Amino acid sequence: MLEDGPIELVPDPPAPELPGTVVLRRDADAAMTALATDLLLQAKACARQFGSFHLALSGGSTPMPMYRRLLYDPLFRDLPWRQTHVWMVDERRVPHGDERSNFGEIGELLRDHSGIPAEQLHAMPIEDDGDVQYERELRSVLEWRERGHDRLDFVVLGMGGELHTASLFPGSPAIEAPDDRLIALNDGPAVTPPPRITMTYTLLNASRSLAVLVTGAKKRPAVERLIAGGLSRQEAPILGIDPVGGELRWYIDHDACPGSEHRQAEISQ
Repeated sequence: MLEDGPIELVPDPPAPELPGTVVLRRDADAAMTALATDLLLQAKACARQFGSFHLALSGGSTPMPMYRRLLYDPLFRDLPWRQTHVWMVDERRVPHGDERSNFGEIGELLRDHSGIPAEQLHAMPIEDDGDVQYERELRSVLEWRERGHDRLDFVVLGMGGELHTASLFPGSPAIEAPDDRLIALNDGPAVTPPPRITMTYTLLNASRSLAVLVTGAKKRPAVERLIAGGLSRQEAPILGIDPVGGELRWYIDHDACPGSEHRQAEISQ
């Protein structure tokens, strides 16, 4: 039998103070729903205005459930796949059939279920000149738009526990890629093997919308480090994401927020 008495509501954790806009949701699924909804709105607006939508996707286990929802959830059935070009934010330099390949998993999912034209799925080449090839392809496709709109429309990013994003790892050479480069190879002791190819800050920061998805308690220490401040982009590459004429939004769940561990402790008492 339940005892009578007042019900104590435990407050939600405060949204972390990060550059850009923070979209805080109760759990990972809700955070992904918010991100997917904003992606859909941007896709429809760009397809209507420009006749195309240029979307750059990151690999990894965190965003894959959202990519599946874009295909299967009725909420997102209006996403204009036929007018969408999908680009890869970064890639491991392994064959696309390798289980470590970002495009291998994402490309298969979209190719089989989205109806997107095959030529609009842009895999990153893994050859030694893959950065030059991909940059040439990117410029060639985007140049069909009028000047000023020849940029990516929506970029989905993640953040690793060591504060990397894309394949820009702390202390890695691609962080200091020349400003005129859109794509860079990244290798060396600071890069988690295998060697990588990645979009540069120049390309990412020119994008119309940048979305960083951060969920789960394992990411909480990384968020705490960002809030504490005093880090350079060499130490925390995610801080190099600073859009020029675009918008940066963080989609974060309660578990990734500092203070949520105290809230969980109160709930369990």
